[in-house]
Amino acid sequence: MDHNQVEILFVEDNHHEAELTIRSLKKHNLANKLKHIDDGAEALDFIFAKGEYGDRLNSPEPKLIILDLKLPKVDGLEILRQLKADEKTKLIPVVVLTSSQEEKDIVESYKLGVNSYIVKPVNFETFGKAVADLGLYWVILNHRPDA
Repeated sequence: MDHNQVEILFVEDNHHEAELTIRSLKKHNLANKLKHIDDGAEALDFIFAKGEYGDRLNSPEPKLIILDLKLPKVDGLEILRQLKADEKTKLIPVVVLTSSQEEKDIVESYKLGVNSYIVKPVNFETFGKAVADLGLYWVILNHRPDA
């Protein structure tokens, strides 16, 4: 897939949950321009066009970032912190999709500017519907200012 045409950046290190999420998005034709990354440091490289993603420098930003909080190397809160501190990326909608129900994670995410915080449902059907609704809303319906 072309790194420069990504609409959804999905950062999740649990491959089973990633697969379920991608399958739900595919079912609703929302996964064609999805990039899945399973490590926080690589996600930052992608977002800020560094390292192996240097060719993305003038590419359009993703329309949505779906972010897990518990990630190897760099955690989701740090990714959120860097995203929202940068003029170029601070308007990208970010949805935290995590198993953490810890109040401090929720509060910190909102303080950092997350658009939505979703705790992963255990039931797959509920999960699939939540993911599909999420994709439809943020990629298709949501309007954001032109960069």
